[in-house]
Amino acid sequence: MKLTPVYPARASERDEWILSQRPARNNVDPRKPYAFFVENERSISGDLLSVATIFLTNRECPWRCAMCDLWRNTLTETVPIGAIPQQIDYALARLAPARQIKLYNSGSFFDLRAIPEEDYPAIAERSSQFERTIVECHPALIGDRCLRFRDLLKNPFEIALGLETSHPEVLEKLNKRITLDLFARAAEFLRRNAIDLRVFILVQPPFLPKVEALDWAMRSMDFAFDCGATAITLIPTRGGNGAMERFAETGSFTPPELKTLEAAAEYGIRQQRGRIFADTWDLRTRTNACLMCLERRIARLELQNLSQCIEARVECSTCGGDS
Repeated sequence: MKLTPVYPARASERDEWILSQRPARNNVDPRKPYAFFVENERSISGDLLSVATIFLTNRECPWRCAMCDLWRNTLTETVPIGAIPQQIDYALARLAPARQIKLYNSGSFFDLRAIPEEDYPAIAERSSQFERTIVECHPALIGDRCLRFRDLLKNPFEIALGLETSHPEVLEKLNKRITLDLFARAAEFLRRNAIDLRVFILVQPPFLPKVEALDWAMRSMDFAFDCGATAITLIPTRGGNGAMERFAETGSFTPPELKTLEAAAEYGIRQQRGRIFADTWDLRTRTNACLMCLERRIARLELQNLSQCIEARVECSTCGGDS
C-alpha cells in the first residue's frame, strides 16, 4: 500500500516514502551495460571530440533522492568482481572509435557496493586508451578512493557531481543528503588533486515555484562555476519515478517549460566560464512546447551544445517560439 502523498517533513522518514511511490524496476543484465553510444561533445580545449558513453549496470545508489529515476536500471545486489570490465568490453566492441570515455552508472562510481574496488585496475586499463576518463559520483563519496583510481589512469580524469540546485531549502527537500558546504568541499578536493569537475543542475526541481525556476538555475550555475566546474549539464526535471507524480498532484512540481531551459542555457553560455550542455534527452515526450517549432528548438539547443555559442532564436508563427 502506498503511503500518503504528503511528503514527510522529517528527513528520516523520506526514504521510506520515496520507496513506497516507486513503480517496478527494469530487468537488467549484470554482464551488460544497459545503454551505450558515441556522442560528440565540446572539450575543455574547445575541440569537438567523440565520446564513448557507457551506462553501467550495477547496484542502486544508497541515497534516495526525491527526483531520481536512475534506479530503474539498477540491481539490488553488488555485481560480481569482473562484471564491470566485462560490461565495458561489451560496449566498446560494439561502438565506433571514440576519443574520450564516460562511465556513467545510475549511482556513484566510488560506491563500493556499486563498483568493486578490485575492478579499478581493469577499468583503468580499458579507460586509459582514451584521451580522458569521466565518471559520476555522489559528492559525499569524494575522497581517497578517487585518488587511488586516478593514479591507475594514464589520462586526465574528470568527475561529474550532482549539485541539482543551490537553493538550500530545496536541496534539503530533495533528500540528496548534501549541503552547499559539503558540495564545495568535494569540489575543492577535486581541484586540489587535479581532477576536473563537471556538474549536473536541475532546471525547475520540485518544491521550487515556476516563477523562480530560471533565477535559481542561473544562481546554481554561478555557484557551480565558483566551485571550479569546467562543464555544467542542465537537466530539465522530469517525472516518472512515482514520487514526482505525487509532487505534481499536490502542486509541488510542474515540468519546466522549454523556454526556461533555453534561457538558462543562454545565460550559462553568455558567462563564458565553462561549457554548458542542455540535456535534450526525451524532450519530445516530456515537454508541452509547441509542436510546430519543437524539433527546430531542440536542434538549436543541440547545436549550442556543440558550438558553445548562442544561436538565433527559433521563429514560430504559431507560438512565437516562446511556448
